[in-house]
Amino acid sequence: GLSLFPNDTICIMRNIAECAGPCLISSGRGGFTNVELARQAKTDYYMQNRAGFIAQLIREINLFERLCIKQDVECHIRLNVISDIRWELEQNGAIPQKFPNINFFDYTKIAKRLGKTPNNYKLMFSYSTAPAYQKQVQMALKTTVPMSVVFYGPMPDTFLGKKVVNGDNSDIENLQHTNAVIGLKYKIAKGKSIKPEDSVFIVNTNLITLREVA
Repeated sequence: GLSLFPNDTICIMRNIAECAGPCLISSGRGGFTNVELARQAKTDYYMQNRAGFIAQLIREINLFERLCIKQDVECHIRLNVISDIRWELEQNGAIPQKFPNINFFDYTKIAKRLGKTPNNYKLMFSYSTAPAYQKQVQMALKTTVPMSVVFYGPMPDTFLGKKVVNGDNSDIENLQHTNAVIGLKYKIAKGKSIKPEDSVFIVNTNLITLREVA
């Protein structure tokens, strides 16, 4: 996985989807200053010398692919752990196209990317209830790309007209589902006090009387 420090260029939907504030940048190891500085340094490198960044990224992916072949394991790479760069575009190196035998996967909030990536680059759309983001949600619903939704309370059977499947086991497995909502149970992180009603990313099913959400 490639973890950068997000900004308005590498996460162009973060203000529309209202995810800049509750971003996962500080989750897990992101809470350590040295990790934050390293991510910021990588973002600065990408912003100031994109050609150099891409050249180094290609070198490192080549080495990782060789390692996977040597160890006889499938190669999976997530380039947007905390960003939303369109790596399939030539201006960003067309990375998946250069490595057809590697499985790339990412979450995205850019609906126009859906269905337009190479076969070895699978995307999952990330849901938000932010009002300005609903155009993106509607565009995503017209595709068969899986959509991740965080639920607080009982997991519904359907959401937004699509079947809900339990997505807490594996991102790689989740990407195999088509025309489905990938349900993720809201988990209270240690030291965090985000209330479900305060986040645009959490759907509180305790406020819904039916198991089916239209």
